[in-house]
Amino acid sequence: MKDLPQISEAEYEVMKVVWKNAPINTNEITEMLLKTTSWSPKTIQTLIKRLVQKGALTYVKEGRVFVYTPLVQKDEYLDHENSSFLKRFYNGSLSSMLANFIEKDRLSEQEIENLQELLAQRSLHEK
Repeated sequence: MKDLPQISEAEYEVMKVVWKNAPINTNEITEMLLKTTSWSPKTIQTLIKRLVQKGALTYVKEGRVFVYTPLVQKDEYLDHENSSFLKRFYNGSLSSMLANFIEKDRLSEQEIENLQELLAQRSLHEK
């Protein structure tokens, strides 16, 4: 797996907009984030700039407009973050994490049923 940039919570909000709408220009990113955050346009531009510097985004200049696309794919990033979380808090064990959630009643009956269905489907595919 290639090294992925460290992305802050705020930068992740920018990435979600870009992943969903790429290619997307600065004004479009700003408009979308102004609706869902309390950030100023300058803050949003700073976050975009940081993501470019970190290698998470790239851009092309079209006239006076910068159009952004992701260099890091959403699935790849989420896989990396999930793995990092498991290693950090559960010694890499997904079953330990699930056991913790089940023991602390943090899973609803519906979530438990969904997990049982997923496991049953996986068992069928492995046969």
